[in-house]
Amino acid sequence: MHPVLAAFHFSPIDTVIIVLYIAGCTGLGAWMGSKSKELKGYFLGESNIPAWAVMISIVATETSTATFLSVPGIAYRGDFTYLQLPLGYLVGRFLVAFLLLPSYFRGEIFTAYEVLQNRFGGATRTTASILFLLTRVLADGLRLYLAARVLQVITGGSIELSILAVGLTTIVYTFLGGMKAVIWIDVIQFHIYIIGALISLSILVGKLPGGWPELWSVASAAHKFRMFNFAFDPSNAFTFWAGLFGGMVLNTATHGADQLMVQRYLSARSQGQAAGALIASGFVVFAQFALFLLIGAGLFVFFREFPPTDVGGKLAKDQEFAYFIVHNLRTPLLGIVVAAIFSAAMGTLSGSLNASAATTVNDIYRPLVPNAEDRHLLWVSRGLTAVWGLGQMAMALGATQLQENVVVNALAIASFTTGIVLGLFLLGIFTKVPQPAALAGLLVGLAAVSFAKFGTQLAWPWYALIGSSTVVSTGVLVDTLFLGGEPSAEPKPVLESEL
Repeated sequence: MHPVLAAFHFSPIDTVIIVLYIAGCTGLGAWMGSKSKELKGYFLGESNIPAWAVMISIVATETSTATFLSVPGIAYRGDFTYLQLPLGYLVGRFLVAFLLLPSYFRGEIFTAYEVLQNRFGGATRTTASILFLLTRVLADGLRLYLAARVLQVITGGSIELSILAVGLTTIVYTFLGGMKAVIWIDVIQFHIYIIGALISLSILVGKLPGGWPELWSVASAAHKFRMFNFAFDPSNAFTFWAGLFGGMVLNTATHGADQLMVQRYLSARSQGQAAGALIASGFVVFAQFALFLLIGAGLFVFFREFPPTDVGGKLAKDQEFAYFIVHNLRTPLLGIVVAAIFSAAMGTLSGSLNASAATTVNDIYRPLVPNAEDRHLLWVSRGLTAVWGLGQMAMALGATQLQENVVVNALAIASFTTGIVLGLFLLGIFTKVPQPAALAGLLVGLAAVSFAKFGTQLAWPWYALIGSSTVVSTGVLVDTLFLGGEPSAEPKPVLESEL
């Protein structure tokens, strides 16, 4: 028997709860998908989603199983210094709202990268799209792996079958429902995983002999609530400077130049509502991270009181919260919390699949087949949803050999490429460099980030800053020295007739 299953009891009622949840998501996706007859409905929900739902969808998309299970492990093994990152994220959201969002509401577009074609040309758009697609399949493959590992713990089956089960379920309802289903199911999933986290924290505190006072005193004595680290250590991801500046640029990139988020803004009813949803989501994300870190501090206190003796008193990374759940929750709470774990996973994965399909169809396939009808493109989009889902599953299978903290690896992948794409957007907005200079900046940016990753001890929050600043500085330098600094054509809105 799997070591984490030693005291595990999963009743038929818990199974029914999870099956009903998955069936409900699939049914809702099918119902909403029946209303999508063209690309705008499938990819943008007819641009008629209320701001509050867009806000919740942004938060749910950022919250994967890696957040639910891996972030508590950060506080369990460390402290609250992880919260310095969402401080930078909040600043980044304001920058996106005021600097980048206006570009997406000029004309009617389907992806963020159409703006790059309008400014530079097709080569830049295609390159940025490919970088996005590679980033998504790598990072979300890790998130799928972590969700599948939970299912493996529950069933005692193989990790391969668990990856297949979670991956196929997400593919089905995203395939059927499109963006409207993704957003409204995100809303449901957000409430489920927050309720699941609160239930778990309540049970944890209730099992401590001293309750909340014990949690607070023991965790405080161990410095678990330390939030700020002002040391300037570029190799440490959890310092104030890495959080403020690295997190700011990373969030500006992930939320301003990444189709996964831009697609949500384009689903809102107006630019103002999209901006409000984006900024409000930053405060919710901060509170959510604080909740998961508090659970991690509670787990530290709990396992000091009740050591996990059946695994030799030592838990593997990312397994701390899962171990507590399967050993201390009973029917029907166990079923609810496990459903919450799947909610966190499916919310991120479904949004990624829809965004990847939108990018592939609109930025790569559609320019090659300019006269294709909407009905044809809709079926191609659904097929690509399945293809990218299979790609996530393949990456998850590869992640079975990974030993490090999953949330850190997923964030490191995001920071590796999104800063480079952000640099292209900044070149387009604030300079008049032509496409050759922008592509030169992109290539040098990739080299700079690769060196930072593989040739130095620099922490991952700095990768996006290095990537974006290198792209901008190189593009301007190449234009000045080799291209004569001649201005490119003035930007113009991308119209639907031009696509």
